[in-house]
Amino acid sequence: MKHQISIRYEVAAKGKRALSALMRDCINKALSEEQVNVPCEINILLTDETGIQALNLELRGIDAPTDVLSFPMFELIPGAFSPDGLLDVETRRLPLGDIAISLPQAQKQAEEYDHSLGRELGFLTVHSILHLLGYDHIDEGVQKAQMRAREETILSQLGLTRDVFPVSSPSGDC
Repeated sequence: MKHQISIRYEVAAKGKRALSALMRDCINKALSEEQVNVPCEINILLTDETGIQALNLELRGIDAPTDVLSFPMFELIPGAFSPDGLLDVETRRLPLGDIAISLPQAQKQAEEYDHSLGRELGFLTVHSILHLLGYDHIDEGVQKAQMRAREETILSQLGLTRDVFPVSSPSGDC
């Protein structure tokens, strides 16, 4: 299944090709594991802390930087994907939503958790795709546990466990 995945960098990054390929692999695996059986359209913006803080303020009313923001087009039910009536009539794709990731924050978190930027970026990408598919972690209960379990399952299948370093961390400024 051919998904349309647009990735735009507003921030300098070494290894863009590898990072973009990793994000695409994560998206494809997450959609497959969630039994999304229609072509989807997903937009990803990689930005810096200032850029993500501006988005967070504009779209959520929160004046603070964060690592990732997810903007689903639809309110879907986690684990029960149904595209009925949601496909764009012209493209025949499901416009799933948009994702913004702070690449410098991802790098900081990778260092903090002692794993690669690839592992952190993979986690943030899978996490966001699950948000676009209706998963949430507002509470500390069942919903969060369900989302974390799905994240770890998908990341394990991608070989992105906490002790694996699939994409080397770029040196210098992100």
